[in-house]
Amino acid sequence: MGDEVDRRLYAVLDEAVDEYIEDTFNNIVENRTVKPKKCAYVERNREEGYNRLWNDYFREDSTFPAHFFRRRFRMNKEVFLRIVNRLSENVTFFQQRRDAVGRLGLSPLQKCTAAIRMLAYGCTADATDEYLRLGESTTLSCLTNFTESVIQLFGEEYLRRPTTEDLQRLLDIGEIRGFPGMVESIDCMHWEWKNCPTAWKGQYTRGSGKPTIVLEAVASQDLWIWHAFFGPPGTLNDINVLDRSPIFDDILQGRAPRVQYVVNGHQYDMAYYLTDGIYPKWSTFIQSISLPQGPKAELFAKVQESTRKDVERAFGVLQSRFAIVKNPAILWDKKQIGMVMRTCIILHNMVVENERNGYTQYDTSEFEEGTSTRSSNVDAPNTSEMPPNLANMLLIRTHLRDRQLHERLKNDLVENIWNKFGNDEDE
Repeated sequence: MGDEVDRRLYAVLDEAVDEYIEDTFNNIVENRTVKPKKCAYVERNREEGYNRLWNDYFREDSTFPAHFFRRRFRMNKEVFLRIVNRLSENVTFFQQRRDAVGRLGLSPLQKCTAAIRMLAYGCTADATDEYLRLGESTTLSCLTNFTESVIQLFGEEYLRRPTTEDLQRLLDIGEIRGFPGMVESIDCMHWEWKNCPTAWKGQYTRGSGKPTIVLEAVASQDLWIWHAFFGPPGTLNDINVLDRSPIFDDILQGRAPRVQYVVNGHQYDMAYYLTDGIYPKWSTFIQSISLPQGPKAELFAKVQESTRKDVERAFGVLQSRFAIVKNPAILWDKKQIGMVMRTCIILHNMVVENERNGYTQYDTSEFEEGTSTRSSNVDAPNTSEMPPNLANMLLIRTHLRDRQLHERLKNDLVENIWNKFGNDEDE
């Protein structure tokens, strides 16, 4: 009797297990054969977005006047249209084409405006959807292609090193300001990286507690950014960034224009930058005097610190002009972040070129017309005289870092500042 009950119990259990396995297998097969759901298509009516944009800003009798365009696009209309035309001529992505049913795609104006809005306002990708009728993924694609194209088409001109003519103009302005031989001022800024990978946070985080990426820049009085070195992790200070920077590569390799100038009766052949106190005491860097003693030192500190603010002003204008650089970076890819920074600097320099005649405070025509004798002279580099071998590079490096030359130049500049502006202080 007991054996019979056991056999029946085992038979019921075997049947239940077989049925469970068969049902599970059938469910797996059915799930595999189910087609994935398609994304919902949204008809955005892109033609309406283009017409609205054209009527608001680009029509002859547009809804918004020129100063509204300048405020919202961060540049004058002529500069923006120059960018749009150049991109539409050279980049396939920005050329308007018809789809398979003959319907026109997004216009170059819509794509460039979407990218500019993200750079100018630091907004998310879908913030332009309601006005321009672009989806989130399309806007991100516009930003990527816009940054790549602007760097490719305009980077050579607007991220260039100073030419002989540029350098002479900068030296003339420096002489008017009391610093013969001074070309620009140099400093670093940090851009917070919100979406920094967790594995990298220790490398990119310093005292603020948040990961940042460093930008080393050189800016002149008109806010043009002549040098931009972006990418070092935020744990580095200005000296560590300088060790990695290519700022002196042209000088070391003999490709830089040759400079000669006279200060307080002494001749020098190496231009210099104005810096803050953290930079080393090289012949190419002039710092302020931290504890000035006497009227000459006090006047020099006052003039040097006010002149050095050019690069700080450039950082402030860059961040206020393009909020994406001011806000924490929300991109994940560091390469893409670097392209955004370079694009913002290129656009910034294009705006400076277009508008600087309206705010430049120093007139160098007296040097150009010959009514005044300049104390500086710039010649084109002659690479045949000094091939860039290791011995020559070491000699230039030693001269570039000469501390005694730095002290003598700084003392001469103190005297020059006093001779030029000392009478104004007495009054």
